[in-house]
Amino acid sequence: MVLLVGGVVYGSPVWKAPAQLALGELQTLELREADPTRPAPARPALEDRLGSLRLRALEPLPDGRGWRFQVQALRPGLAVVPPLDLGGGVLSPELRLQVPRQIPFGAPWMGFGGGREDRLPDLPFPWAWASLLLLPPAALLGVGLRRWRQGARHRHLRHAVRTFHQHWPPVDRARSTLDAAHALGRDLLAARFGAEARAWGSLELQARRLAAWDQWCRSLDAARFGLEAPPFPEAARLVEDLLPLPDGRKVAP
Repeated sequence: MVLLVGGVVYGSPVWKAPAQLALGELQTLELREADPTRPAPARPALEDRLGSLRLRALEPLPDGRGWRFQVQALRPGLAVVPPLDLGGGVLSPELRLQVPRQIPFGAPWMGFGGGREDRLPDLPFPWAWASLLLLPPAALLGVGLRRWRQGARHRHLRHAVRTFHQHWPPVDRARSTLDAAHALGRDLLAARFGAEARAWGSLELQARRLAAWDQWCRSLDAARFGLEAPPFPEAARLVEDLLPLPDGRKVAP
């Protein structure tokens, strides 16, 4: 540290400062009343600058005999602190400090004055971190999509039951009406047991204990030849034969 003492014109306050300031770093200057017989200097009327230096903090010394300045040099060259009015006609001495343009290796060298080339580059938007905010809605969307896909078979079965109820039993014994009722019944069996159920005959239906559907199959065959027996089974019985469903849900007409 180098001690700079003011002349007689300025009174007894003295500066305590380093020989030179590092560019861009926070450093401390002290202004102290050297004569113990004189009152402590008043607080200098400063805002955000101390001469050509940026003033970052100003606080009294622990013994109350002066002030401590935390400053930052943002321009290389000669930094000048003009005499400060300390009250009672007392002025501090002028302080001159060199600020060499030297930056530690690897440290940012821009942003300490100069032209457009000295401006710091813009910070990129943190897309990687911002994308983390998409995880909760994406997880919620994934759960909803999974549940929707899991319920697709049940929705298809409910639609097949509703359509079957609307067309069973056949309103007449015309061949086209019987064929349409047969197709809807096969659609309902396929929705419950899979596509292979479209080809099940009476023996396969009996083997799977689908008595109502066995009667359904035989009644349609009989109706095609103008026979009255066996009669068409009720739609409720046909739906009950489909229970229980694989997912444990209930199906309503």
